[in-house]
Amino acid sequence: MKELLKRQPVHVVYGGAQLFRSGTVRKIGGLALASFSTYADDIHNFASAFGMKKDETCIKVYERVKSKLESEAVEDYRIDFEDGFGYRTDEEEDEAAVQCARETANAMRDSLLSHYFGIRPKPYTGELRSRCLRTIELYLHELLQNTSGQLPENFLITLPKVESAVQIAEFVSELEKIENLLHIKNGLLKIEIMVETAASLISIDGRLSLPLIAKAGADRIESAHFGAFDYTAELGIIAKYQTLRHQACDFARNMMKASLEGTGIRLSDGATNIMPIPPHKGEPLTEQQKTENRNAVHFAWKLHFDNISHSLENGFYQGWDLHPAQLIPRYSATYKFFAENLADSSARLRNFLEQAARSTTLANVFDDAASGQGLLNFFIRGHNCGALSEDEIRNTGITVKELGMRSFSKIISSRSK
Repeated sequence: MKELLKRQPVHVVYGGAQLFRSGTVRKIGGLALASFSTYADDIHNFASAFGMKKDETCIKVYERVKSKLESEAVEDYRIDFEDGFGYRTDEEEDEAAVQCARETANAMRDSLLSHYFGIRPKPYTGELRSRCLRTIELYLHELLQNTSGQLPENFLITLPKVESAVQIAEFVSELEKIENLLHIKNGLLKIEIMVETAASLISIDGRLSLPLIAKAGADRIESAHFGAFDYTAELGIIAKYQTLRHQACDFARNMMKASLEGTGIRLSDGATNIMPIPPHKGEPLTEQQKTENRNAVHFAWKLHFDNISHSLENGFYQGWDLHPAQLIPRYSATYKFFAENLADSSARLRNFLEQAARSTTLANVFDDAASGQGLLNFFIRGHNCGALSEDEIRNTGITVKELGMRSFSKIISSRSK
């Protein structure tokens, strides 16, 4: 079993390998903050963009989003050699892999990487298998050469187009060979799987695929990401209706949760493909052009905001961002979710703690620890991403130190000593 509720980023930002530089993560944060300052420059514009009432909750969310963009705009970043990079010659991809490794080493030296970081190679399928492995090996070889053998903390390899346990078992075997070749500690290369085919949910012989895939991953699989657009396209859903809130996507996400619950594998939703890009560039702009820019950005923000809210309501606490300005609805929706559920969750957790304390005193068995853990998880996630303050944690009846235990049972046990 993996560490109980290890910190999960609320998003992952994908960027094409051809664009990655050592300062990319910081640059994305700067661009996100600039978009926030332009199109959510006051509480009125912020509330208008997301359809929020200008109340105490809205003000709290607004201030915390701004603070988050200033302090840690990007929690997770993936150098993309797949869709974001496209199909280029082998020579071009080789060169990009080496260049990205050097830039990663520079970013590590200057402490410029996000908390989670990694690469997404091409799929380990068909004729692309060798390309997938070559990019991984080239990148890692050059990176280790430039970092005295050190990988970034929380380094992940995102594997797209996962279809079967056999595929994952073979890929894990190849990773072991790369680790031996490059003198990397066995098992250190962790992976994310992308669920974007029907076969990754249900095999051709009618079995659930994800439990078998998880087992084949041999404890290397850290998370599973849903790829909505490849998945819906495979099902014959036309582009107009390929959205995160299509019922086919709800089915896939429910299958992911039911299949992977209890494994410690984190789940992530997919992307919103409408970008918050203003149609008019340059200066000076007319008032009408400024209005059209704001309306276009706010429309894309609200769409992403609604998609994220839908994900959160269905127990998916992470998703994809493809543009710096998408970080604003990402944190806005996430922080609103935690703010709106704070009072109820605090009252329920206090009640559980009191019940547990009485049960301990009376030497009775407290048989609702699972519910208590579920409530505790809410506060762990909220505190990790900056949505909940330390004072709000303490108001539940637990300390920040106890929150760090990450276990309701351990908290109760520590209090009984």
